[in-house]
Amino acid sequence: MTTSTRGTRVPAVLVLEDGRTFRGRAYGAVGVTFGEAVFSTGMTGYQETLTDPSYHRQVVVMTAPHVGNTGVNDEDPESSRIWVSGYVVRDPARVPSNWRSRRSLDEELAAQGVVGISGVDTRALTRHLRERGAMRVGIFSGNALPDEGTMLAEVRQAPEMKGADLSAEVATKEAYVVPAIGPDGEAVPVGSARFTVAAVDLGIKGMTPHRMAERGIEVHVLPATATVEDVYAVAPDGVFFSNGPGDPATADHAVSVMRGVLERRTPLFGICFGNQILGRALGFGTYKLKYGHRGINQPVQDRTTGKVEVTAHNHGFAVDAPLDKVSETPYGRAEVSHVCLNDDVVEGLQLLDQPAFSVQYHPEAAAGPHDAAYLFDRFVSLMEGQRA
Repeated sequence: MTTSTRGTRVPAVLVLEDGRTFRGRAYGAVGVTFGEAVFSTGMTGYQETLTDPSYHRQVVVMTAPHVGNTGVNDEDPESSRIWVSGYVVRDPARVPSNWRSRRSLDEELAAQGVVGISGVDTRALTRHLRERGAMRVGIFSGNALPDEGTMLAEVRQAPEMKGADLSAEVATKEAYVVPAIGPDGEAVPVGSARFTVAAVDLGIKGMTPHRMAERGIEVHVLPATATVEDVYAVAPDGVFFSNGPGDPATADHAVSVMRGVLERRTPLFGICFGNQILGRALGFGTYKLKYGHRGINQPVQDRTTGKVEVTAHNHGFAVDAPLDKVSETPYGRAEVSHVCLNDDVVEGLQLLDQPAFSVQYHPEAAAGPHDAAYLFDRFVSLMEGQRA
């Protein structure tokens, strides 16, 4: 049960599974929530972060100290709801100020039942997570807080992210179509687009099919449970695998579908979770990062061009593939195409003998820089080449 904290100073406590606690004030809804504690380094774009399905079952700590300045509008959500399990901020804006704002962030969190905490030393909390790693956490708020021993016991009973199979929980249940957008800015009639893409929804953000639609692509968004037969029922020129939450080691169904696409040599593009699925389909392993990459300022190098781009990330798992050589796979030669300049984590894969590639980040730039927009053009080029 949750209630709003608007205009109150309700006490709240954040409890990490290693026993460290932080005290503050309730922000958003009052109640109890559990999840994996992670931090996001973006200084803006909090609305897109909150509504990103990849944050399902995670409690997000914002490293930027002042959050909520521009309120909440009705244009920027990346899905139909807030997906984070909890929200941690240092100094929430008292009064939002933006011409598009419709309500405060506090009001939106409360309306959607999202339990948060404010007044926390997020610098100390972030340093703790960097040193100790992402871990389970609980936020407890209200006047009848249990003792710290009880709270810690409840946190340690919460499920871990490792081994979590979450894509089907956030993906669409029914297929839908995002029409292509013509040169005049109007939707192209279904069936008349330049290209057709089957997008497997593992937790897709709304801006992703829009970016493809802007390039004349009609996008058929399919549930995470879609089969290879479902994918090819839309007669795709290309297949896309989206971002999403959870442990890629559990995604056997998605891996099987991707292998079916690779066997047919259809142009393929994957992002984030889709990159991990491609890695598994090619025979590579995956592993959990200590604290992950989350935010809109992560430096990545495109090894095919040498260009460095600033990119938007949200991942706690990565592909274990060799950086120093071309690998032989059941579908031809593969190599690491992108790498994170902070820690050498694999940020992209590409096949050299058929049209398939992926990146570990979010090229749709919602929120985030536009450095990676060229990847959608690269996908279009693959479909053009296949058609030719």
